[in-house]
Amino acid sequence: MRTAMPAAQPDRPSQLERSTIRKVSMRLVPFVALMFFINFLDRTAISFAGPNGMTKDLGLGAAQFGFAAGVFFIGYIFLEVPSNLALHKFGARRWLARIMVTWGIVALLFTWVSSVPGLYALRFLLGVAEAGFFPGAILFLSTWVPQRHRSHILALFYLAQPLTIVIGAPFAALLIDAHGLFGLAGWRVMFLGVALPAIVVGIVAWFYLSDRPSEARWLTSAEQQWLTGELEAEQRMREANASAHRHHAGAALTSGRVWMFSLMYFGLIYGLYALAFFLPSIIGGFEGRFGTHFNVFQKGLITAIPYLPAAIALFLWSRSATKRGVRNWHIGIPALIGALSIPLALFMKSPSASIAVIAVTACAIFSALPNFWALPARFLSGAAAAAGIALINTVGNLAGFVAPYVTGAMKDATGSYQAPMFVVGAFMLLSAVLAFAFCGERRPRAVDEHASVALDPRAG
Repeated sequence: MRTAMPAAQPDRPSQLERSTIRKVSMRLVPFVALMFFINFLDRTAISFAGPNGMTKDLGLGAAQFGFAAGVFFIGYIFLEVPSNLALHKFGARRWLARIMVTWGIVALLFTWVSSVPGLYALRFLLGVAEAGFFPGAILFLSTWVPQRHRSHILALFYLAQPLTIVIGAPFAALLIDAHGLFGLAGWRVMFLGVALPAIVVGIVAWFYLSDRPSEARWLTSAEQQWLTGELEAEQRMREANASAHRHHAGAALTSGRVWMFSLMYFGLIYGLYALAFFLPSIIGGFEGRFGTHFNVFQKGLITAIPYLPAAIALFLWSRSATKRGVRNWHIGIPALIGALSIPLALFMKSPSASIAVIAVTACAIFSALPNFWALPARFLSGAAAAAGIALINTVGNLAGFVAPYVTGAMKDATGSYQAPMFVVGAFMLLSAVLAFAFCGERRPRAVDEHASVALDPRAG
């Protein structure tokens, strides 16, 4: 039996609450978002390198390029849960810094890759190095703010993902245009330029982050006590909510609810990475389809266009979720719009119309993702939160391998991206159906009140 927990909050936040959350938002969120920015840029850098010399220099077909993009997620998946449990044991400050420096070193080696097998090996190792970063960052931020502020905080964090392309695509294009620097091809200069920041910021993270409010010297004693008290109270409420609740990792790994979240996330991630890895190649194909010509920097700017409205949509949609509490339609409606729009993009009759429809898809994907992540934290705590969030991210990220490989293979087989985009739409439709059917039926009343619900291991 599920018992809704009362919302333990005043109608209006106190001055102490406002000042504490403001400091957390200003101190932690921008820095962790910067880490995420570098993370997403490094894992998607191959999408800029591919159509700008790498596929030609290494002799890659579309399916090989898709496999190279997707094999990243094999190593990533195998070490995701162990890495997040290690973060729970050793602390976010040390573990996130370690992850970042490690992936920066591996990313740097792409500068000198010289063969297709070498590219596969480095992409696999990059996934091994990055494993645990994203769910670790989600878990870290979730443990710094009470439930009623979590959706807003995660939305600010998630803004880094679309902004990675808005800023990163033109930046990558400028690096590619620096062809000949240090005697390197442009795409190799780009890999060098995006790898070094990971190492530098990873070292800074070791000294900058704090694992818990009691260690944060930038909070006053009153703010530390208030925030610690709020988080401990939520923890006790989760523990008391159901006698069947368990905190250990097995409770999350055997929960039907967690596996349903995983399938929902799979569909969203399928859309995200099909778009992220192949949009530059689709734009590169405009010349053959429409007779247009764009230089490298112009292609970078065009690649960035859909992600600017996506960042705005993410922010506004998440504000709605923060005010109302995350509902099933905060995930289901964007997923449905994405499912319908992405196959249509390649049937448009001009580059501008194609980009406009792709922008709608990007808005849909990025509106759904941060609100999705507000849900698992309501059902998981302790080691179960570390394992459950990592498992959801792991199963979801199978799409990170499947999406680019299937998209590339279908492109090679059919000669166009139209059929693979229908597959993307089908998986996003799956997410929409699960959001409406599953979340709508099983959402506890506490969600309406921005509160937390304990994991029921019998669910699903």
